[in-house]
Amino acid sequence: MAVLEAASLGEGASGRTGGLALPDTAAGPLPGLGDVLAGYKKILRVLRIDARLELPGVYELGRTSRANNSPIAWNDSGTLQVVRRVPGGCVDPGKVVGGLARAAEKAGAQIFEHAHVHAVDFQRPLRLRVRHKFRGRIREKEICAQQILLATNAFSPELSELRRSTASRLTLALATAPLSAAQLKAIGLSSRRGFYTIDFPYLWGRLLESNGVIFGSGLVPMPASFNVLNRDRARSRGGSSNLYRFDVRKGESAERLGWLENRVRNLHPAFRFVRITHRWGGPILFTKKMRPVFRLHRRSKNVLVLAGYNGHGIALSVYLGKWAAEALLERRALPSWSGRY
Repeated sequence: MAVLEAASLGEGASGRTGGLALPDTAAGPLPGLGDVLAGYKKILRVLRIDARLELPGVYELGRTSRANNSPIAWNDSGTLQVVRRVPGGCVDPGKVVGGLARAAEKAGAQIFEHAHVHAVDFQRPLRLRVRHKFRGRIREKEICAQQILLATNAFSPELSELRRSTASRLTLALATAPLSAAQLKAIGLSSRRGFYTIDFPYLWGRLLESNGVIFGSGLVPMPASFNVLNRDRARSRGGSSNLYRFDVRKGESAERLGWLENRVRNLHPAFRFVRITHRWGGPILFTKKMRPVFRLHRRSKNVLVLAGYNGHGIALSVYLGKWAAEALLERRALPSWSGRY
């Protein structure tokens, strides 16, 4: 088995953004989905991945006066308070990605980084056309395969023919310097529970091991001119689209990050002068009805497409990835909400 990674494992937002492990999908529970959190926890345990997974629950925040004894009271277009605690928790995304890679190699898989699959020829056998960067040079290769799992993200919907049924966005985040125990108590995060808002403007976050806080918010559309320009330049050089190399220091992304930083500083006096240590953005793929894509490719029953978690991918992608492997081995049927497209 070979794993072809267009960039580096964990590069960009995949190794640090998110980290909220939630049950179900963004569309809620689906028929036959099962217990995502229990399945995720078991996978990490069986593969011996220490991902710092903690499941004490996650705070849902709302701008309402009905909350009682809320540990959080932040100033954000009204008063943000805890309205409910839902199942879930937090995990270190980087440790998950690294642990899965080590487990895959231990099981005999070969992982090739900087190997961009730019096309699939639906022949017998299937043929993947790959541009592989090795020692600074781009080489074109063709790989034959009996089965393919296309685990795509927001920057490669064409390969899975999802362009017309999905929307790509950039989600932005920042991280603060460590806060003291007194500051954590003052802002209501001593329990170390992650949080997200149930109304708009949207905000989510979690604590880091260092006691810094990650805050995320904002969805920036992919500029059409940026996409086309970088795609054409990359093709002329024989490389991948490199759209994940957008610069968050420019344009609308920079404006939204500035807005997010100002927003964080005004949430509570404890954030007023805290140092912002990191700022970044990453891709997110939105699907119709907010359901993940878990289907056979319309051109081959030997190609499975898995994508589009709508922000719920940290646990769900691993959980469905195991299911996809079992489906390819004919040990488990695809879910009833799947199907060809």
